[in-house]
Amino acid sequence: MSLIGGIRPPIAVLSVLLLALAGVTALTLGRVGQEAVPKAVKSSQQHFAEDGAIALRASIDESVTDLTRTADLFNASDPVPADAVLDKISSVYQKWMGTAVMEVRSGKLLAARGENVPLAAIDRAKLSDDDGLAPRMVRLESGETRLLSFAVLAWKGQPQQLLVASSSLRFPGISLGNFRSIAVVGDDGKVLSTDGIPEPEQVSTDEERAEVKASEKQLQSFAETAAKKSRSHPILAKEPGSGGYLGVSGHLVGDRHLGERSIAGYASLAAPEAGESTVATRLGLSVVSMVPVAEDAKRTKGSALGLFAAGALLVIGGLTVFLLLRTVQRPIVRLFLESRRLTRGDLGRPVSVPKHGEAARIGGALERLRRQLNGEPAAKATPAKRKGLGSRTLLAVAGVLLLVWSAPLLLLINRAGDTVQVPQQMVNDQRERTDTLSDRVRRALNEGHADLTSLASLIGARTDPSDMDKVLESTRNQHSRYRSLYVLDKDGKVLSKSGDDPRSPSGEKPSDTAVRVIDDDGKEPVIIGTAEVPGRQGAAVVGEFRIEFLNSLLKRPGLGEVRVVDAKRRVLGGNDGYREFQGLPSGRLNGLVEGTGQKVGGKPRPSGVLYRDGGDIQIAAAAPFAGGGAAEQLGWSVVSWQPASNLEIPEYTLQNRTVLAGMLGITAAAACLGWLHIIVVRPLRKLADQAEALADGDRKTVLYPVHHDEVGAVTRSLELIRQQLPSGTQRKRDGASAGLAGRN
Repeated sequence: MSLIGGIRPPIAVLSVLLLALAGVTALTLGRVGQEAVPKAVKSSQQHFAEDGAIALRASIDESVTDLTRTADLFNASDPVPADAVLDKISSVYQKWMGTAVMEVRSGKLLAARGENVPLAAIDRAKLSDDDGLAPRMVRLESGETRLLSFAVLAWKGQPQQLLVASSSLRFPGISLGNFRSIAVVGDDGKVLSTDGIPEPEQVSTDEERAEVKASEKQLQSFAETAAKKSRSHPILAKEPGSGGYLGVSGHLVGDRHLGERSIAGYASLAAPEAGESTVATRLGLSVVSMVPVAEDAKRTKGSALGLFAAGALLVIGGLTVFLLLRTVQRPIVRLFLESRRLTRGDLGRPVSVPKHGEAARIGGALERLRRQLNGEPAAKATPAKRKGLGSRTLLAVAGVLLLVWSAPLLLLINRAGDTVQVPQQMVNDQRERTDTLSDRVRRALNEGHADLTSLASLIGARTDPSDMDKVLESTRNQHSRYRSLYVLDKDGKVLSKSGDDPRSPSGEKPSDTAVRVIDDDGKEPVIIGTAEVPGRQGAAVVGEFRIEFLNSLLKRPGLGEVRVVDAKRRVLGGNDGYREFQGLPSGRLNGLVEGTGQKVGGKPRPSGVLYRDGGDIQIAAAAPFAGGGAAEQLGWSVVSWQPASNLEIPEYTLQNRTVLAGMLGITAAAACLGWLHIIVVRPLRKLADQAEALADGDRKTVLYPVHHDEVGAVTRSLELIRQQLPSGTQRKRDGASAGLAGRN
């Protein structure tokens, strides 16, 4: 018999699939909602930690790049005093806690700004090594950690000088909201810096001090676990094909205190491209974000739905399999045995004829053929054709039985309506993450303008276009944010450029606006930063930002649709498909952005909203640019929204799993019953017609089996019987011979 043919394999596979589906249904549907903290909240904390890791990595890499590039620009010009170097840096960048210049050979301090830089921690003998200028972390006596970045100032004929910048490991522009804390963790599990946990002197009561102490203890426990998990390879730390964040990330569940459970997310610093490393990623740092979440005691109760659905499937599936065994498989197997008996010459016992369908027709034909083999004429052995349910009808009945179980799961049961409980923490996280994203976009534009200002001040009175070209080209290669860089004179003439052709209006004088958007009627926004060149009589350095760079900042898992809009609420960028300068998709999003732009307490504030429209539930948030810098004057905002059905909330999870169970049931029924129809029923119907034709006297048609199975075996037996029956010519010849013998 064929492995894929025959009556037995499809029914056996259907039985196995229904048993497996019953087990899966009992396990999956019965466990939904038993967690006191929804998985969506846990995943959100993981995404929050990933946002912090991305921001910290970008800040460290940007800081090192800016320091190195600034030193290179100074090295390309005439020598200047150490104080002038630090004054120039301080006027452009405000990111470092302290800066200093020292002689490499003697270690003499030449100039310093800001807080004292721990120069004693620098081993000048190792500066010539390959990684001698790599940033390093230093622990201060106060317990704080500083990151030291280095660059060499080298002018011909002068001793080498070391430019040192000290920065803290605090997060730039992370919006924590209420009760959240975030920490930078070293590879040894020690907390290097924290935000969100009050200092002991900031609390007044013993109860508050106890809560602060408990938070610090829980955060340290999370930090040790996160550091251990972050040592694994990112590919091995994730499920295959999960994608997402390129580093190691996840969530942790902590202790319960006063009805709240501490939930943490962790993420290691990862490069923006897979398989690469940066200055920041080589430091071995991780980020841990922790927030207390109220538990729902009702969620811990199990559901009997899974057991009930599994039991119903066992009953209906058992009835279906019994129907197929009794009405389809058994008659065909009986025909197979009876046909084999006739071919062996056992013609004394009548054929056991099934009661209905094609099997009854074939059985009746076999009985008539048995009589014909015994010498009876074909005309005398022709009974009335039996009637009854055919095999196709029986398969349809089996399909309806399985559909009775699958259809309600697919269409009716466990529908998540307008009563879905969306945790308030999800709304808060949407707001805070959107605010963090808004700050990151603003800082990126501010950093771009700071680069242009630094570039303009160092170009100064350079008159040779080739020197300008080298400086512009070097800056553009170090930063991916620029589409092109060029220098305009006071009349708008391009003196030097690097990258693509300028898109600013030809002949237009340099703008006094630091960052602006031009060509708002074009196919994409043209975002331009301008910085005046001192000593050049109105000349300016202009940088055109790549819109792809802006869009790349907005790609964050778990936020849904993200858009950057201008003051007129027109879309400038997004994290997926969008059209430039189009409006937001709904009036309520317009109202949300407009409301966040209004100043409350002296500055605009982000907001998060839960919209309910029947069963359509949506989480939305908007955050305007706030915090100063050249980009704040743009009046832009970042807005994000996503349907609540995208989140792993118990009601939606139960609905999705219920629908999946129904789909699996329909798929199993369609596959196995379709298999039966193609392999068994269709050949069986054809064989019934051929068997009746053979019994009616058709001796010329050769019968060929379609498959090597029970139906094929019956077909071969009928062919052997056909060969044993006398043909019409032979009957005439035998009749004529009998007549001549009678005359004689």
